[in-house]
Amino acid sequence: MQRRDFLRLTALTPLLAWGSQASAAAVPTTPAVEPKPDGRPHRFALSRQHFLLDGQPFQIRSGEMHPIRIPAEHWEHRIRMAKAMGLNTIAIYLMWNALEPQPGVFDFHSGNRDFVRFIECCAQNGMWVYLRPGPYICGEWDFGGLPPYLLRTPDIRVRDRHDARYIQAVSRYLDAIAPRIAPLMASRGGPILMVQVENEYASFGSDLGYLEQLRAMWQERGIDGPFSISDGLGQIRKEKTYLPGAALGLDGDTDFNAAQLIAGEAPVWMGEGYPGWLTHWGDAAFQRGEFADTLRTLLAQGRSFNLYVVHGGTNFGFGAGANANGDYSQFEPVITSYDYGAPINEQGGATAEYHRFRDMIAAHLHATLPEPPPAPPVISLPALQAEPWASLWDNLPAPKRVERPQANELLFAQDHGMVLYRRAATGSGSLDVGDVRDYATVFHGGRYVGYLSRVQKPGLQPLGPLSLPESDEATLDILVDSFGHIGYGQAMVDRKGILGAIRLDGQTLGGWDAYSLPLETAWLEGLKPLSGAPTRAGLFFRAGFALEATGDCYLDMRAWDKGYVWVNGQLLGRYWRIGPQHRLYCPATWLRKGHNEIIVLDMHRTEGAPIGTATTLG
Repeated sequence: MQRRDFLRLTALTPLLAWGSQASAAAVPTTPAVEPKPDGRPHRFALSRQHFLLDGQPFQIRSGEMHPIRIPAEHWEHRIRMAKAMGLNTIAIYLMWNALEPQPGVFDFHSGNRDFVRFIECCAQNGMWVYLRPGPYICGEWDFGGLPPYLLRTPDIRVRDRHDARYIQAVSRYLDAIAPRIAPLMASRGGPILMVQVENEYASFGSDLGYLEQLRAMWQERGIDGPFSISDGLGQIRKEKTYLPGAALGLDGDTDFNAAQLIAGEAPVWMGEGYPGWLTHWGDAAFQRGEFADTLRTLLAQGRSFNLYVVHGGTNFGFGAGANANGDYSQFEPVITSYDYGAPINEQGGATAEYHRFRDMIAAHLHATLPEPPPAPPVISLPALQAEPWASLWDNLPAPKRVERPQANELLFAQDHGMVLYRRAATGSGSLDVGDVRDYATVFHGGRYVGYLSRVQKPGLQPLGPLSLPESDEATLDILVDSFGHIGYGQAMVDRKGILGAIRLDGQTLGGWDAYSLPLETAWLEGLKPLSGAPTRAGLFFRAGFALEATGDCYLDMRAWDKGYVWVNGQLLGRYWRIGPQHRLYCPATWLRKGHNEIIVLDMHRTEGAPIGTATTLG
């Protein structure tokens, strides 16, 4: 089932299965005075279909947000916003690939990776934590949080306990994070109530032993639970992957009675309730949801829930993932924004749904909630015109000679960015490039021929052969750009680049020079500027400006075509003319007083264009 189907369950028929919700054990009412993390040990337990905190019934009112998607300077603001809405818990994913980008190379401190500090900030603001550390998390994040370096092993089987190489990598990850998590468990005075073992496994596999092994691996490292899993009811019923003794979180489904028959005495709750939904490039509009009726019933029943998401944030850098069918068809990459139609929008503002939910929760609690914190300041940038600055073609690294194309991960150990294939190709004919992942521009004799797109949306030409014109020059260039790796379902070996043969009039072309272009910061810093007028697309554009004060803003890229934007050396993310996103969120922390610089890499433009600013997503 596509993740999109969950939305239909929640938004279109939110109360479909709630005709008779009298559970075998009535859901108790949470005490009027709720305990909060205070540095002292607390006992969180799963007992007789209920959550208990220090022996008393406890309703988890959780909202999900992810530290890696939020500038660290805004962490406390977003946590306080969730608290002011009446929530008592923050659910967070840990993205393994953000913490271990290369095998054995961990980063727990740079940028917004210090998840320990985020969890401590939750506790300081009186919020409990529901931790979802992976190894797999989905979350519309690149490769579902798994590190793409796994794809450098040709026959790797991910999420599989029988692949020793995968399990070894998981063990290394758990060895690194478990000592940081253990002191933060509620039983040791921290705010973490519960740890999720794995996410939505039933959409991928049916080996219950895999989940049992992951739980055992946590226990061996001093994390004794309680544990949870989260999945769609239909999938977990079909695949029989309920982990005995774990809290069962339903993703979008609301038939708690049916789920209780699976979970036995363990609690069943709404592990993911969707007030909004994800948006892909080429969608007609930003996705929204309707969750008020579902929330009203959850509150009335005292049922625990987790809003996915209360605040989405941004897929900075290469973070955005993708979805596809199990056979890799219908590839749909996720946009740079993870606004998600959430109650707290991308820049931290309260939406109409935020106030609606806040009023409902306040009435349920018979309490006055704290006031939301003031919104962070926003600014508008001066009028900007980015002009051609450097050419990708003048800054190619040394090539690698290959007979036929191979996946970037296998050929270069390259996880993201671009790759260029170049060879002599005399004459004209029909060019067929096999299995482009994910978007390519083609040049013959230095002249643009056309593009090839794995994404099939209105306004995009069908993926198919291109006609090469006659050219006195014989160089054929195929520049391939990648989106994020697929992160949901069974299509989990989504390597990038060109995976098939390249044919001209039916004849396979061999003998290529392949250039690795991962778009790393160090390479960008060493770009050689243009020495004359640009001759073809594949250009870097630059705009400088001065600021007297900083603040959040959106960069409006609607004058541009397709590419990437860096602000003061930080990769903000991707843009694409097909939308629906045309404005990219730029946090204040990426700007500075005095001189600032924006660099744009566009795959199609040869002339400069304006970069507008706005204060809202659009």
